[in-house]
Amino acid sequence: MTSSSSRRPSGPARANKPASRPGSRPASRPVSRPAAAQPALHLAPDSLAFALDEAARAVGAVRAGAALPAALSSAFAALPSEFAQTARGAVQDIAYRTMRRLGIVDYLIKQRVSKAPPPPVLNLLACALALLVDDEAHAAYTPFTVVDQAVRSIGARREVAFAKGLVNAVLRGFLRERESALADAQNNEVARWNYPQWWIDAVRRAWPDRWQAILETGNTHGPLTLRVNASRTNAADYLQRLAAENIAATQIGEYAVRLAAPLPVERIPGFMAGDVSVQDAGAQLAAPALDVRDGMRVLDACAAPGGKSGHLLELADIDLIALESDAARAKRIGENLARLGFAQSDEEHDEGVEGRSARVVIGDAGVPDTWFEGEPFDRILADVPCSASGIVRRHPDIRWLRRASDIGALAQEQRRIVDALWGLLKPGGELLYVTCSIFPEEGEDQVRWFESTHADAVRLDAPGQLLPAGRDAEADTSAETHACPVPDRTADHDGFFYARFQKR
Repeated sequence: MTSSSSRRPSGPARANKPASRPGSRPASRPVSRPAAAQPALHLAPDSLAFALDEAARAVGAVRAGAALPAALSSAFAALPSEFAQTARGAVQDIAYRTMRRLGIVDYLIKQRVSKAPPPPVLNLLACALALLVDDEAHAAYTPFTVVDQAVRSIGARREVAFAKGLVNAVLRGFLRERESALADAQNNEVARWNYPQWWIDAVRRAWPDRWQAILETGNTHGPLTLRVNASRTNAADYLQRLAAENIAATQIGEYAVRLAAPLPVERIPGFMAGDVSVQDAGAQLAAPALDVRDGMRVLDACAAPGGKSGHLLELADIDLIALESDAARAKRIGENLARLGFAQSDEEHDEGVEGRSARVVIGDAGVPDTWFEGEPFDRILADVPCSASGIVRRHPDIRWLRRASDIGALAQEQRRIVDALWGLLKPGGELLYVTCSIFPEEGEDQVRWFESTHADAVRLDAPGQLLPAGRDAEADTSAETHACPVPDRTADHDGFFYARFQKR
């Protein structure tokens, strides 16, 4: 950074930010920059002032309805390449910190500003306060540096330069009253937990004995967990490979290896060659639960970006169709399969494809008439659109983008898809229903509905409800009597729901 008294934080490793699935986050509005909001290129790209400026714009885009990854991508795309490369880590770090602290920083601003400031000022204050609320041991910069650079940042914008005094006063005032201000914020639930009130109420209602631990876990950083490619190696051998390169890691599941510290994907041994993939330990339970075997005909519905499709192919030589409704996202399936060494076939290029492969199909899982060719499946993975409430520690913007009314709408969409897919399953075949949600409306409530409306469905063992848990949590987070136990060392995982059905 330009200021010698500051120190640059390490931005989140790209590998630690898995791509979202269809429906795993609210629909994002297109991100655009008005003429007055172009990059402040006269600020040094390695300065905290520049990083605050860009992070504030990303936060503003989220408030307007954009997903944070899209907002950041738009910000970096608008910068000269040398600016984007220099500022990327700091901008991402500040933006994600702010999303995890948005409840408390907005509360602090409201306590100190009688009239709501213009959005650019509001978002700059939010980003600066997100850096100041941490105690000294976890602070990314010294308080003096944050205040100085925030004032520089707002002063660099002609349209809001008049607010330099306000920004200075709010930040310095908070520092003078820091202890009492933070203590007072604990009396406000949104500020205390950093979630919208409806979300807090929903988690407390669903999990009255564990709601606080669930919310706290959602405000932490998820670990970087790898899935070993079982068609090439195993977890024990891969751990030895990591140890040879002085990379600390632990096996936490049959195929799961957790790195002690995150690394960029290009520095993970074997990643680019397809020996491992980045996938949460909870998500890695999907493919094994389907119990696929060589020769089976399998459908991965809602398949992008292809992580579970790849895992299925790693486990068996199957006839796999990877279905995705979004053509742009479907391209990522092919890219992920190619990295793993699997081919992508389609109606035009089926001939000549050797080895394990998947046919990527564009279509709506809830409207089979537009893509289904008539041959039923032995296995169906229904990884359906959901609230993504179980993965908010990796995607902290989701909590601020969702609305309470979304849950009911998503539940109806899940029913539409699963109801349509059930008719494509062979007698004796199995369907695995999956959501990355912690809300019963998207989990056990859906199971009860499905059993009541499909007399030919027999519920089988499955992991059930996995609540998000850090590595120090109790290992068995299953919440249903139909659940299979989770391996003891997979405690550090996101939130998922699994239910498996066999057709009579």
